[in-house]
Amino acid sequence: MRVTVLGKSPSWQDAGGACSGYLVQEDGYTLVLDCGSGAFGKLRASCDYAEVDAVLITHMHSDHFMDLIPFSNALRYGPRRLPRPRLHLPPGGAEVLRRAAEPGGAAGLVDAAFEADEYDPGAALELGPLRAELCPVPHYISTHAVRLDAADARFTFSADTAPSDDLVRFARDSDLLLIEATLEEPETVGGRGHLTAAEAGEHGRRAGARRLVLTHWSDERDVELLRAQAGAAFGADVELAAEGVAYSV
Repeated sequence: MRVTVLGKSPSWQDAGGACSGYLVQEDGYTLVLDCGSGAFGKLRASCDYAEVDAVLITHMHSDHFMDLIPFSNALRYGPRRLPRPRLHLPPGGAEVLRRAAEPGGAAGLVDAAFEADEYDPGAALELGPLRAELCPVPHYISTHAVRLDAADARFTFSADTAPSDDLVRFARDSDLLLIEATLEEPETVGGRGHLTAAEAGEHGRRAGARRLVLTHWSDERDVELLRAQAGAAFGADVELAAEGVAYSV
């Protein structure tokens, strides 16, 4: 399994960057995991969007789904007539996307571009050679971590999450755990919805992850401090996600 970072920014894009988006390729199958602001342009720099078999969205915050709109426009109005990729949205996600994509009367844009459905978080998705399972995680809206298994490889993406014992259990023995590290300090007002670097490292250690990569952090952060805090909690070196970097799982 090959995982390429399209965008790793939090809810505001890095300079020249993109929000959440990851390209997963396995045995000729191509999956886009989240498609936040700026991610479609990064996808086009990595592969032909005609090769995308499916898109899976973890939750309906704009930094995780907004570039489904230019993606839909490319599929609907681009010069090629392409088959519709599968689009797997969280429960209630189809209406949120349609309201965002079709405010000017472009009714049917999403359905013309994608073969869309809403997944059952309690049921596995068979995505070509990939088996996807989902785990609800604590965030400000309904959000799901994703685990992808293929052959002897296991990749887990935390999505956006507050500290979560369920995520630790779900990510057990991951070959690659891609985990958010949005915060410098835990939230003290309004409830928790994200992790610090130290918390991300602790989750990785408890899950027994073989490789830990921090994502969803801003380029305005001190990267050496991020790495040091997460590494101390993880008990080993950690990596920081960067756009265009690919990981073999």
